[in-house]
Amino acid sequence: MMLDDMTTGANHQGVVLDPADYPYLDVSDLIETGKTLLLLDHVQDPQNFGALIRAADAVDIGGVILPQDRSVSVTPSVVNASAGAVEHVAVALVANLNRTLERLEEAGYWTAGLAGDGDATDLFESDLPSPVALVVGSEGKGISQSVRGKCQLLLKIPMQGHVDSLNAATAGTVALYEVLRQRRASLT
Repeated sequence: MMLDDMTTGANHQGVVLDPADYPYLDVSDLIETGKTLLLLDHVQDPQNFGALIRAADAVDIGGVILPQDRSVSVTPSVVNASAGAVEHVAVALVANLNRTLERLEEAGYWTAGLAGDGDATDLFESDLPSPVALVVGSEGKGISQSVRGKCQLLLKIPMQGHVDSLNAATAGTVALYEVLRQRRASLT
C-alpha cells in the first residue's frame, strides 16, 4: 500500500527510488575554474536547458548559472534531455542574475549577451575575450533589459534565411562552439 501511495498509481513493480535533490554549486566554485560560463536568463523549457547542458559539456565550460525564480531547474526531464551530461556540468542557482554578472565582471570575466538586434555585434566577426560569461535569454523574450544593460558585449548570430531567430538551445550551442573555436585558434 505504501508503494502505491508513493507512486500515485504508477506501475512500481515493487521498487521506488526517491532521488536526492540535485547538488547545485555556489557561483564561487564556477568562477574559480576560469573557464567559460553559461548564464541562462529565465530559460524555462527543460528540453532547451538539457540541450544546453549537453553542449556545455561538449565544449568543456566551467558551468551553468540559473536564476532561482522563473527558470527551469534540474529535473528528470532536463537530465533526460542532457543525455547524462548534467552529471558532468556544474550548475549554480543565484538569487539575482544582474548581481551575478557584476560579480563575474569583478572577477575578471567579460559578460556577453546573445541579442538578435542591430545593436549587437556579429558573433562570427567578434574577438571574444577570455574568460567570457555568455548569457542566453528566454525562449520568447531573449535576455531581459536589465540583464542586457549589465552585459559588456552584445552578440548576434547572423541569420540569412527566412526566420529571424533560433531557439535558446540552438543559439546557445552555436555561441558556445564559437567560443571554443576562438579559444582553439588562440592556442595555435
